[in-house]
Amino acid sequence: MTSSEEIRVCLVGATGRMGAEVIKACDEYSLGSGRKVVIYAGLVDEGDPHVGTSFCGITLPLAATWEEGFEQCDVIIDFSSPEGTLRAIAGAKRKGTPLLVCTTGLSVEHDKQLLLLAGDAPVIRASNTSVGVNVMLELVREAAGMLGEDFDVEMVEVHHRYKQDAPSGTALSLASAIDEVRGFKLEENLVTGRFGRTGERRKDELAVMSLRGGDVAGDHTVFFFGNGERIEITHRATSRSVFALGALRAACWLVEQNKKGASGIFTMKDVLLGSADIG
Repeated sequence: MTSSEEIRVCLVGATGRMGAEVIKACDEYSLGSGRKVVIYAGLVDEGDPHVGTSFCGITLPLAATWEEGFEQCDVIIDFSSPEGTLRAIAGAKRKGTPLLVCTTGLSVEHDKQLLLLAGDAPVIRASNTSVGVNVMLELVREAAGMLGEDFDVEMVEVHHRYKQDAPSGTALSLASAIDEVRGFKLEENLVTGRFGRTGERRKDELAVMSLRGGDVAGDHTVFFFGNGERIEITHRATSRSVFALGALRAACWLVEQNKKGASGIFTMKDVLLGSADIG
């Protein structure tokens, strides 16, 4: 780390909605003992009008490519696009910088590149950095196992009108957690819409319905439907700040793991269970 007093972050997608939230969250996120997190560098798309300019809350001028001075960053946070994630991975590879990827809609090639990076540095790929959502993941996994096949599982997710992908990355993570327990074979049995005479619901279906509108930060509800009863597990994010604060928590955890010489792919669960090791 460059300074015992601060953790320096390179923020990819610095001028986006979540980039703004991460910058703002630095003011309220504390590491204790007077230490702080600062956004030291920012990467943006080549066509961004802010390239080469100073940006409020970021130490170095914004850039579209990895610039001199960026190597002083202790960790990279990516809230951008699939193309931006590739730039984040390339920057991380330069000196084995820890990387937190929060971008969704990534491809198999992204996964391959992240695995290569994980041989030299600690990496987290998180569809959602909210503490509450990651607790929900564990609750849903446990419920799926305890309730068993007598309960049908369906899911609804709601996001703002500008969201680019559906279902959300968080919904897919929840579906994968259920699949681990129940073996739905999501590639064959994931349902994302119903229309017309669909016939009787199959036991091996797992439906995820996506709603879009307004400024909803993110709502997810998993339904376990039994005969005569049902369980609903819901998380509602009323502000994007929860994702930013969770991202800073994860980034700081990655820095600590890097100091210990750790490498590999980690999860937000690792962060939540190991956060006591920080600072």
